[in-house]
Amino acid sequence: MLSGKHILLGITGGIAAYKTTFLVRLLIKAGADVKVVLTESAATFVSPLTLATLSKNPVHTSFVEEGEEGSVAWNNHVELGLWADLMLVAPATANTLSKMANGTCDNLLLATYLSAKCPVFFAPAMDLDMYKHPSSKASFKKLQSFGNIMIPAASGELASGLHGEGRMAEPEDIVNFLNHHLSKDLPLGQKKVLITAGPTYEAIDPVRFIGNHSSGLMGCELAKRAAQLGAEVILVLGPTHLSLTDSQVQVLRVTSAEEMYQAAHEHYADMDIAICAAAVADYRPKTIADQKIKKQEDEFTIELVKNKDILYSLGRQKKKQFLVGFALETENEVENAKGKLKKKNLDAIVLNSLNDSGAGFGKPTNKITYIDKNLRIKTFDVKTKAAVALDIFNEIIASIHA
Repeated sequence: MLSGKHILLGITGGIAAYKTTFLVRLLIKAGADVKVVLTESAATFVSPLTLATLSKNPVHTSFVEEGEEGSVAWNNHVELGLWADLMLVAPATANTLSKMANGTCDNLLLATYLSAKCPVFFAPAMDLDMYKHPSSKASFKKLQSFGNIMIPAASGELASGLHGEGRMAEPEDIVNFLNHHLSKDLPLGQKKVLITAGPTYEAIDPVRFIGNHSSGLMGCELAKRAAQLGAEVILVLGPTHLSLTDSQVQVLRVTSAEEMYQAAHEHYADMDIAICAAAVADYRPKTIADQKIKKQEDEFTIELVKNKDILYSLGRQKKKQFLVGFALETENEVENAKGKLKKKNLDAIVLNSLNDSGAGFGKPTNKITYIDKNLRIKTFDVKTKAAVALDIFNEIIASIHA
């Protein structure tokens, strides 16, 4: 949500200002471009040099700054306000909130706030009795009537030693609040998406397993795309070297088909969309040896039993969910995919053919055919898996809003 966004962070003079170093770091990590404006009192709590280093931008504290050899530079509050995609005042003290609410303009931060045309968020930080005071409540109400968005204070130990409401929201919670708010207007805003991805490994003994060549890349790209479209995502990921760091994506690591089955079913009831992109092993060894099996016989037989069919089971339990499966075929591709679509009670199926160049396991590209429950067929060219993920979600979104 924050990637590529211009965020103007206003820091006021409260003890919670020390947390803004962590906040700037998280915003930068989320892909935002951050500029910081400090009040003079805030600079006594947190170093402008530290914030400038973390944000990789100059930090401003006053309208006029003296440079070397007597030069003077003017910090243009109008340009700062127009530059920002969103402005965040954190911590927002009772003093600054009162000034914001009443149009007082006696420092650079307040002048920038009054010039900003972007959404403005504020995170109050003050002691318990100050937070509850009628004047503070009046400031909160008035600012929200202007369209400003309040990030509620948390309860906890305060600088005074009291315990109660007024503690500034933690940096992680502020970033999550921004992500959640910005996602509301996106195509999958406030939607929950479950994705299974990667292979499963079925143990033979403590050393060996039955598996496949799936890297999990297609499922990971689907998870990233869903998050970019505003969804809250749960990714059930089989054993793979891939990792995903996105505050909108919860990654559940599993190894076997049974573990994937349990994880998918645990969360399925709350989902709006479920996409089963994992290459789940159809069979597993009937017995797993406790010790490594020694090489003795010229021939060795492993008795296999069928794993539970995750997609079929989810289809039987489907209520509100839009359920999508994947089919990897080598012959009679379309007819086999249509059969799976109907048998498993799916809303759509994504067909891969190993006969298509650029498709299959372990490749950065894929070539798909998308078939919906009305048997409408749409074939796409070879694309990167990131682009394929967008194609899939475009089809899903079109169906949901049809």
